[in-house]
Amino acid sequence: MTMQSVTCRTCGNRVLAEKYSEEHTSVQWLADSERVCAEFSARTSLGETDASRPTCTALRDSIDAEVAEGKLVLTTRSYPVPGRLE
Repeated sequence: MTMQSVTCRTCGNRVLAEKYSEEHTSVQWLADSERVCAEFSARTSLGETDASRPTCTALRDSIDAEVAEGKLVLTTRSYPVPGRLE
């Protein structure tokens, strides 16, 4: 299994994601996160940096919804494999 495309249900931004466990998710942004993510943009304007904003809650919720719906499945691999959009 490779990383799969996931669209944020709040802003429509697309990323590649892979779930290794309930707690571990790997996300590959396809564009500058501060430009395409309204949550990151707002938090950056408040002075937050990449290190202080590890995730977008709307994107995390979208990924969790994809898992709950069976669209994104937990992988059994122990290392990420780059994905691509079709």
